[in-house]
Amino acid sequence: MKETLRLSSLIRALLNSFKSILVTSLGCLAVGVLLPMQADDGADSRLSLERIFEGTEFKEEPFGPARWLPDSSGYVIVEDSEGPAGGKDLVFYVPDRSEGQVLVSSRHLIPAGGASPLSIDDYSWSHDGAYLLIYTNSRQVWRAKTRGDYWVFDITSHELRQLGGDALPSTLMFAKFSPVDHRVAYVHERNIFVEDWKEGTVVQLTEDGSDHLINGTFDWVYEEEFRLRDGYRWSPDGSRIAYWQIDSSGVGVFHMIDNLSGLYPKLIPIPYPKVGEKNSACRVGVVNAAGGKTKWIPVPGDPRNHYIAYLNWTDNSENVVLQQLNRLQNTNRLMVGAADATDLETVLTDRDQAWLEEMKPLRWLEDGERFLWLSERDGWRHLYLADRFGKSFQLLTPGDFDVIGLEGVDEKGGRIYFIASPDNPTQRYLYQVALSGGEISRVSPDSQSGVHSYQASPNGKFAIHSFSSANEPLVRDLVSLPDHQVLRTLSDNASLRDALASLDQKPVEFFRVQIEGGLELDGWLMSPPNIEAGKKYPLLVFVYGEPAGQTVMDRWGGNRYLWHLMHTQNGYYVMSIDNRGTPAPRGRDWRKVVYRQIGILAPKEQAAALDQVLIERPNLDPKRVGIWGWSGGGSMTLNMMFKYPDRYSVGMSVAPVPNQRYYDTIYQERYMGLPKDNVTGFRDGSPIHFAHQLEGDLLIVHGTGDDNVHYQGTEVLIDELIALNKPFTMMAYPNRSHSIRERVNTTPHLYQLLTSYLYSHLEAGPR
Repeated sequence: MKETLRLSSLIRALLNSFKSILVTSLGCLAVGVLLPMQADDGADSRLSLERIFEGTEFKEEPFGPARWLPDSSGYVIVEDSEGPAGGKDLVFYVPDRSEGQVLVSSRHLIPAGGASPLSIDDYSWSHDGAYLLIYTNSRQVWRAKTRGDYWVFDITSHELRQLGGDALPSTLMFAKFSPVDHRVAYVHERNIFVEDWKEGTVVQLTEDGSDHLINGTFDWVYEEEFRLRDGYRWSPDGSRIAYWQIDSSGVGVFHMIDNLSGLYPKLIPIPYPKVGEKNSACRVGVVNAAGGKTKWIPVPGDPRNHYIAYLNWTDNSENVVLQQLNRLQNTNRLMVGAADATDLETVLTDRDQAWLEEMKPLRWLEDGERFLWLSERDGWRHLYLADRFGKSFQLLTPGDFDVIGLEGVDEKGGRIYFIASPDNPTQRYLYQVALSGGEISRVSPDSQSGVHSYQASPNGKFAIHSFSSANEPLVRDLVSLPDHQVLRTLSDNASLRDALASLDQKPVEFFRVQIEGGLELDGWLMSPPNIEAGKKYPLLVFVYGEPAGQTVMDRWGGNRYLWHLMHTQNGYYVMSIDNRGTPAPRGRDWRKVVYRQIGILAPKEQAAALDQVLIERPNLDPKRVGIWGWSGGGSMTLNMMFKYPDRYSVGMSVAPVPNQRYYDTIYQERYMGLPKDNVTGFRDGSPIHFAHQLEGDLLIVHGTGDDNVHYQGTEVLIDELIALNKPFTMMAYPNRSHSIRERVNTTPHLYQLLTSYLYSHLEAGPR
């Protein structure tokens, strides 16, 4: 029966390849109707594109958002309301009780004259818990939904009032309660406002916001590369606000073209600093929350050739704290300055021969004088305890392992919680160490191998714990710390687990492969569920390989995992390998060996790893190897197809960077330096310069509305391939961003396209 299913699947794949209108020429592709593979009637053990991308049986349970109360007395979760109004309730839970209490009912969240409750995209509490700030009607700005509407809800009177007065819908950003009273600050049209919603008064704190002068938020590159979007901070006493100001005048403008909005195209200008070009200027100021003149902090250095990657207040509201990176991002200075802008002192400096990351959030201890800091200065990423006067810097976590992230502090218990995985870089666990430093101990259970994450309570006594593995979907529970006792299961994805259990599959295998010099690389392999002895099978490699991401991790992979699993059911092996330079917890040298040679070292190691895997696993067919990746993985796919054409016969490159000179300053310069100082590196690391070596079948996919990795780069590559008379296939998704998911039916269509191309060009099954 299984053999019949396999053969029928191959027949369907062949039929689909004829039914799909794929016209490949010397540089053009027209895509018409793409028919996904259909599962046999009643064959619940087999996946199809419809089941993965259009059905509901493999969807994860929704959860949250959840928030701990500041006093750690409990947490609040947004849950479906059982009342007649529908919508969402905010439910309060005490950690040691399973039953929750509805704090805010959806029936009270219906605006006057409205018919339904407000949707809750996010929420926060006033300092005394008397008022709730609800974020709703949100709209996407670049990567995240950071522009929307805000409403204040009175817990006692149930009064509901919208902020912003006459502001247009979905135009407010980052509304936050004052730490001491009921005022709310927010950003509107690149200016900062403070509204006393009880009194009905609004104070505009900045008035110079414009297309190029941005107060309280950021330009494109700061958001993309530093993950900064909310650009202001209340002082703890509520008297002042510190904020970033970005001046993008003089920055090169990239024009996006919207061909779908009307009869004539619409141009969307974006100040976008390409590598080696002029950056926005950045400065930070302090303004009285009641209004007045901004006092600018005297940060040294050229504001266009330095970055301010962190800003906050000390607990006494007298000083601001910031982190300044130089343009090459190999020096990070922690500075403390008086709020009246009279002085600024550097209290800590971190340096690296390659690059380093900013430390955020900066965690201060209760005395307000000591803070925790992550540094790689001894070759591993470790936690240090430092003081604001620059007099002490104590190593807390000695040893040959990396601290991946700080999770929480229990000062009364004298311990720090952090994420690490000393023995297996594909996994993540919670560890603890004394505030005085010394021996570390694992907190996550030994019985749960995979990836753990924690949302700890402010006092470090409890945490919302999430766990998954490559073969096991996410489970969330509430645990006490440090004993890790499960107090309550929050979501277990039981339906998803049942659906997965019925599928024809083999567990994901994790392995290491040794290449030249005794270097071992981590990888995972997904195998066909039924393998014929003595036969060879095709291999599809999933790749990323750049410093921004790690693909070989023992965690649940969602729809991408299911899509790969579908390929194994149809007779493919699927594999991924992490080369050096990926952000695995294997030490500073592992991560930073690729400095100034992005796109050069990684392809060599990927090819060497493939060669060794093919030797070690004789059931893999060296004549049927395909590769695919997205973004940096799309670039790596091009590098492998162009530089190693004898290894890979098929490549599918999604949203690639064919030429590193076309990408942004912060990312590319962090890893490659300035173009004028690394001419050879930028050339040899950019796949476009090796396009003349293409031999296999290549599919290039890109969204024309990609504000991150511009479609321009793919067009330049297309032009080069045409000039070289190289056949290839391409698909442009109009107005889609880097994620290629906007508008109707985009995701199913994209994966139909990739599946059809793979099955048409890389023969499935044993040979």
